[in-house]
Amino acid sequence: MTSKGAIILAPFGALYGALTRARTALYGSGALRVHQLGAPVLSVGNITTGGTGKTPLVAWLARAVKEREGRRVCILTRGYGRRDERQRVIVSDGEHVLADAREGGDEPLLLAEALSGVAAVISDADRVGAARWALEHLRSEVFILDDGFQHLRIARELNLLTVDATDPFGGGRLLPRGHLREPVGGIARADCIIITRAEQAFDIDGLRNELERLSGGSPPVLVSRARTSAVRPLSETAMAGAASPVVALPQPVAAFCAIGNPDAFFAHIRDDGYELAYTRAYPDHHVYSQRDADALAAHALDRGAPVLLTTAKDAVKLRALAFSLPCYVLEIELEIEDEARLHSLISEAVRKRERPA
Repeated sequence: MTSKGAIILAPFGALYGALTRARTALYGSGALRVHQLGAPVLSVGNITTGGTGKTPLVAWLARAVKEREGRRVCILTRGYGRRDERQRVIVSDGEHVLADAREGGDEPLLLAEALSGVAAVISDADRVGAARWALEHLRSEVFILDDGFQHLRIARELNLLTVDATDPFGGGRLLPRGHLREPVGGIARADCIIITRAEQAFDIDGLRNELERLSGGSPPVLVSRARTSAVRPLSETAMAGAASPVVALPQPVAAFCAIGNPDAFFAHIRDDGYELAYTRAYPDHHVYSQRDADALAAHALDRGAPVLLTTAKDAVKLRALAFSLPCYVLEIELEIEDEARLHSLISEAVRKRERPA
């Protein structure tokens, strides 16, 4: 951004900050209603725009609640980038995937496929209404609120904040000048802070100390890293129960994605030992066309790359397209350093308020 642009946007950032503080205060005072959903709520969110690694954490949480607590889980999400964000779409009932990416959203579909047999997924801007539907029709026992840190309309038993180690504070400026969704003082609302993409950062101890200072030192600050769990052909990513091999790809590769933090994806590929001959970053939630697929293959060949590589989030939108080059999907999972501490927080939150019989 030019200095002139920054000067022009500065007053809007100040106004945005004032509005977010006022909104938070209204919820805190009770002037705006905070809804109890009738079952424990675990919220995952961030204070910056762009991808911070929330989706892998949501999947990790869902599995933890299902496997360790034995509860029926429902993920509540807005479903950004879908055809009609006002429509309620049951992306998964917990056993079957019931919608595609255009209807339900790319991230909700990714979660629905990855968590078949583990969690239901509902895309709805009205997450209070979606929860009430899930209580009645799915008998949900625990809700995971995706991208919920600023969604103050819903009470939660556990408020998890993800902080991307590669860009923890969004440049230090509020929207629209920077990438902060709210002033950094909001970090104090977190019950637990999880640093993501620690493998790509140099001073994790310094970041941890800063987060402890900003949060008042009360919530634990945990560290997580992303690791590659699979690299497999695009054609195999929709197969339920498919094996998750890490395929050795010919070098170099051409990588593309439409996610919130494309640089983190490309850095992850390099850290895995791949040489990148070509990269292409589309806007987050981009809807791919056959023209895109043809252009990607042409650019890859022009740079000497015999294969394409993308993310699991992108894969759910690519299966209907024809690629003239082999297209592979890199899948990741989280490794959390103090996993036992997080399991303890989850168990305590789930047991805070049992759902009435």
